[in-house]
Amino acid sequence: MIESFSGRSLQVQVWHWACTTLPGMTPEQMKERLTVWAVEVVSLCRKLRVRPEARHLADQLLAAATSSAANYRAACRARSRREFTSKLAVAVEEADESVGWIQILIRAAFIGEHQAARILNEAEQLLAILAASRRTAERNDRGPAGPRPRSR
Repeated sequence: MIESFSGRSLQVQVWHWACTTLPGMTPEQMKERLTVWAVEVVSLCRKLRVRPEARHLADQLLAAATSSAANYRAACRARSRREFTSKLAVAVEEADESVGWIQILIRAAFIGEHQAARILNEAEQLLAILAASRRTAERNDRGPAGPRPRSR
């Protein structure tokens, strides 16, 4: 479904059909899940920044987690299939980076495995959901006959 908004001389089309996640999970529910997770990461990073040697890692995790949530939101407002797929790919990359930073923080003993278990588990689940959505979007872009020609 495409929803159009008209302003003075601006018209934006939103590709609601593209912003899907799991069967039974709406895009709004996925946005909320990503936001809740990002806020949990913000709280964790606030505590980590007290230690000077953990500041860089905390900043990197904070940037990646919040970027993943923001890019999923941007994907849901994409103006084309290509833009949707591109924004979703960035959300996947940032979610994967978040998993990596959490694992580094655990291995460097800045946070305990038990303390990080919930945040890491949610990060891995969100990564899996986003990656599956990206694969579906890319498959839909290619269609049954290969890549679609670019419109000019």
